Amino acid sequence: MKITKINLVGFRNYLNTTIEFGNHMNIFVGDNAQGKTNILEGITILALTKSHRIGISPNIIMFGKDKCKLSGIVKKEKIISKLEIEISDENKKLKINKTDIKKVADYISHLNIIIFTPDDLEIIKGSPNVRRNLLNIQLSQISKDYLKYYNEYNKLLKTRNEYLKILFNNSIADATYLDIVTDKLIEKAILIYQKRKEYIEYINLNINKYYKEIGNDDGLSIKYIPNINIEEYDSESIRKKMKHTYKKNYLKELNYGMTMYGPHRDDFYFEYSNNDLKYYGSQGQQKLAILSFKLAEIPIFNEFCGTLPVLLLDDIFSELDIKKRNKLLKIINNDEIQSIITTTDLKNINKKYLENANIYNVSKGIIERK
Repeated sequence: MKITKINLVGFRNYLNTTIEFGNHMNIFVGDNAQGKTNILEGITILALTKSHRIGISPNIIMFGKDKCKLSGIVKKEKIISKLEIEISDENKKLKINKTDIKKVADYISHLNIIIFTPDDLEIIKGSPNVRRNLLNIQLSQISKDYLKYYNEYNKLLKTRNEYLKILFNNSIADATYLDIVTDKLIEKAILIYQKRKEYIEYINLNINKYYKEIGNDDGLSIKYIPNINIEEYDSESIRKKMKHTYKKNYLKELNYGMTMYGPHRDDFYFEYSNNDLKYYGSQGQQKLAILSFKLAEIPIFNEFCGTLPVLLLDDIFSELDIKKRNKLLKIINNDEIQSIITTTDLKNINKKYLENANIYNVSKGIIERK
């Protein structure tokens, strides 16, 4: 899968800019605050319908404009698709090949991406919600069933929480309805647990290989921590375990007025030499672990989607020393992988990795190819 072109209209600091990408490595060079990261954000929104950026104003529309529009051409083998997103304060309009798309679930997966940014340190240091969000985004790109069940689970979760409050405040309310909702919730949760477990197992096939290849270190893996203690991941075992958990903790959930058990409270952590990297790893080790995680996702897309994702690397060279930069470039300098990279400079980069790269200068929102 490759993105061959993107057009940004009224988006951040781009009034009307079209960028054409090469099939392999594309590097955008410029000082900070010139608009490099905005390019990656535009691609992310085009792919996922939302931004990846943390702590940035959600107002992506250029000052003085009432809407912005992003469009791009995506090539998957011999299939060419045009994706469009128009965003205003009121709504968001999606199109594929000029056809309106009403459901996000029908839009996502037409452009698969993996993105690494300096903010990704939050994946290790942040709350479990950050890690769950990462799993949800990536699994939604490779499995329409996951996205469907996850959305349905959240609707049922909201209903169940509301009815727990009703039961707490009204002793004559019918608890049978809660049982019905709970059974439906469990059926959606089963697939979520199974897909998350499978995804992390696939990550563990390659994460330590990349960690060792780039950092010359060993012993990294991911440990999945489902909110319910699940030992066997076949459907019947999960179903029995969840029913037992909800029955056992009925009064507790009733008093709190919320569902306290289920995949909406899952977590995972990075284990390095039998220790949680959050507490026993340096910042350099943590950054490298996250990068290794992202690289380990690439073959998963190939396995489930039959195509490789577009790799987006924001300010990557500032995150790595000279040796690690070149080891990373050696890995992604692959004819089959399209990468889009931002950096402030190309110092100490092995020139053989730049020979076939498309290099662009970015200054105050003006993009010029070298």
